[in-house]
Amino acid sequence: MRSIYRPMLLTAALLAFSSTTFAGSIMQAPFGKTSDGTAVDLYTLDNGRGVKATIMTYGGIVTSLLVPGRDGRAADVVLGHDKLDDYLKGHPYFGAIVGRYGNRIAKGQFSLDGRTYTLAKNNDQNHLHGGLKGFDKVVWKVESAADTDRGPQLKLSYTSQDGEEGYPGNLKVTVAYTLRTDNALRIDYLATTDKATPVNLTNHSYFNLQGHGEGDILDHEITIAAERFTPVDKTLIPTGELRSVAGTPFDFRKSTRIGERIDADDEQIRFGRGYDHNFVLAEKPRDVTPAATVYEPQSGRVMEVQTTEPGVQFYCGNFLDGSNVGKGEKVYKHRYGFCLETQHFPDSPNQPSFPTTILKPGQELKSTTVYRFSLKK
Repeated sequence: MRSIYRPMLLTAALLAFSSTTFAGSIMQAPFGKTSDGTAVDLYTLDNGRGVKATIMTYGGIVTSLLVPGRDGRAADVVLGHDKLDDYLKGHPYFGAIVGRYGNRIAKGQFSLDGRTYTLAKNNDQNHLHGGLKGFDKVVWKVESAADTDRGPQLKLSYTSQDGEEGYPGNLKVTVAYTLRTDNALRIDYLATTDKATPVNLTNHSYFNLQGHGEGDILDHEITIAAERFTPVDKTLIPTGELRSVAGTPFDFRKSTRIGERIDADDEQIRFGRGYDHNFVLAEKPRDVTPAATVYEPQSGRVMEVQTTEPGVQFYCGNFLDGSNVGKGEKVYKHRYGFCLETQHFPDSPNQPSFPTTILKPGQELKSTTVYRFSLKK
């Protein structure tokens, strides 16, 4: 469905809209400045039905996502920080837009059109999530913040210059966050380039449907709509194989406790220190299709993930160790959050059998992911 954008004057602090069925709003507030003096703002989208999403212009980060539980009380279900300085000091990509290439590229290099490009090795010997200063560490421009026919929407943009972090081409990216009236946070990505370049955009929110900092996520129950996954080597680079999930700890075709097999005696589990793997969805979805469903029994919250992407990275906070102190001084310990990063496959620029991530001049990258929340009685 085509979105309708109505630009607003950014000096306005509040936009509200209403219909016969709901009333929502967008609130803007300052959140500090980066080290070079660039102002950073927060935008809170309220769909008028109990769900609120707050997004920061630095990194396009989802800093808060309030969702009601079975008892009627709302909890913030994403990990993050209260202050901009805590994000600027460094964090494990809490809630961020990740790019130019989400996930890993082997040995920090790829070849394209007869030329080899060298990238930062910021994850052992590999390149991860766009490099030293990826899209998670830049201040995005607000294109519009307005009502649409589906709910309040914030549209952000950023232009990644030719050569930035080693990538070719001037890449223009827009990301639209829409908090829909059906309690879904929809993310639409659009990108164009003037040179062929690999692009793999995603959002890196860490979820805990009990509420952030309220314990580990091992009792959450998950279903992943995948018959296969991409096994990895010890550096977490895909081997190129598409392996069946049948008979493995990676079979989530039926609802299963996350913790049921997370410490299984399995080489892939050992490599990832738990789940940190890409699951193969439809080869080329034409529209948003189901990727995963997560249910948290205590609160009754359910999160359904739909996407146009061919894969989803399921990560269980295996590297959280208590060193991250989050919102409300809550300590984020081992496996206190999980990620479902919709994406193309890791290391695709070096894996010709994988769906291509190469965007060429004259083409548009269009991608959509939806996180929809509901309650199970």
